[in-house]
Amino acid sequence: MTIIVTGAAGFIGSNLVLGLNKLGYTDIVAVDNLSSGDKFRNLVNADIVHYMDKLEFIDLVRNHRLPFRHIEAVFHQGACSDTMNHDGLYMMENNYQYTLDLFDWCQDQGIPFIYASSAAVYGKGEVFKEDRSLEKPLNVYGYSKFLFDQILRQRMAQGLNAQVAGFRYFNVYGMQEQHKGRMASVPFHHFNQYRERGFVELFGEYNGYANGEQRRDFVSVENLVDVLLHFFEHPEKSGIFNLGTGRSQSFNELAAATVNACRINEGKEALSLADLVKQEFIRYIPFPDSLKGKYQSFTEADISALREAGYGHEFYNVEQGVARYVHGLINHPV
Repeated sequence: MTIIVTGAAGFIGSNLVLGLNKLGYTDIVAVDNLSSGDKFRNLVNADIVHYMDKLEFIDLVRNHRLPFRHIEAVFHQGACSDTMNHDGLYMMENNYQYTLDLFDWCQDQGIPFIYASSAAVYGKGEVFKEDRSLEKPLNVYGYSKFLFDQILRQRMAQGLNAQVAGFRYFNVYGMQEQHKGRMASVPFHHFNQYRERGFVELFGEYNGYANGEQRRDFVSVENLVDVLLHFFEHPEKSGIFNLGTGRSQSFNELAAATVNACRINEGKEALSLADLVKQEFIRYIPFPDSLKGKYQSFTEADISALREAGYGHEFYNVEQGVARYVHGLINHPV
C-alpha cells in the first residue's frame, strides 16, 4: 500500500515521513518542490519509494493519471506558509486550489486525506475554537487556508466518501526546519541567537503585555506528527481540528527554556527568569512599529474537539519540548 506525502522535504512533511518509517511504512511517495535544493537533506535519513516534483504530481492528479495503485492515504503538507507573501494569485493557486483538487481526487478514489490548515484562520481573535464565527483571517495566507476549510464543511454536510481530517497548526517548532530562514520557529532563532551572541532578544511591552509576556501556543513537531499518525490509524475520524497544546506560554518562558537547555549542555546550572534577565541572557527591545496592529499577542488552541475525537496523548510543555529540540540541534547539527 502506497502513502503519498506532499511537502515531504519540508519541516513537517519530513518529520511525518520519518514518523511513518518508525511505524514500518516505507512505500512512501515524497512530493515536493526542490528548487530550493538544500531541503533534500531532510529526506536523507528517510526511506521512500519514489520522489515526484509537485508540478508533475498535481498535473497527474488533475488528469486522474497517477501511476500508483492501492494508495492508503494522502498527507497533504505542501503549502506556502509565508504569512508575509501577499501574492494572492500564487497563494490561492498553491494553497487553496491545489488542496481542493487533491481533495476532490481523493474523494473520487475513496482515499483518506489528511491535510494542513492553520491557526492563521483566526486572525487576531482571542478565542481559538473551530467555529465559523471566530474565523477572521488577516492575510491572504490565512484566507487561503480558511476558504478550503469552508468548502470542506459544505462537503462534509453532503457526506464524504473517505476520511478527511484537517489540522490548524499553532506555533510549531522542532528538528528539520533549518531551511525555513526567517520563517523558522522562535525557538530555532533563540537557539542561534544565544549560540552566536550569548543572549536572546524579546519584544518589550505591548498591548497590555509586559516585557516578553506575549503568549503563544507552542507545539513540538514530535507531538504534531503523533496526532497525524493517530488519525491515519483511525480513518473513521473526520473533521477540522486545532493542533496545539491547549496551553499558552510566554516568550519569556520560551527564551528561558532555550537558554537553560543550552547552559545545561555547557555544564552550567539552569537559572530563573529573573536571573537570566538580570545577567542579560534575556534582553528586551522596543516593540517594532511595523508590527503594531498586526501582531498576535495571544494564542491558545481549544483542543476539546481533538480530545473528543479520541486523541488522548499529552503534549510537551515548552520546557520539555524545547529541551528535546535543543538537544537535537546540538547533537545532530545539519
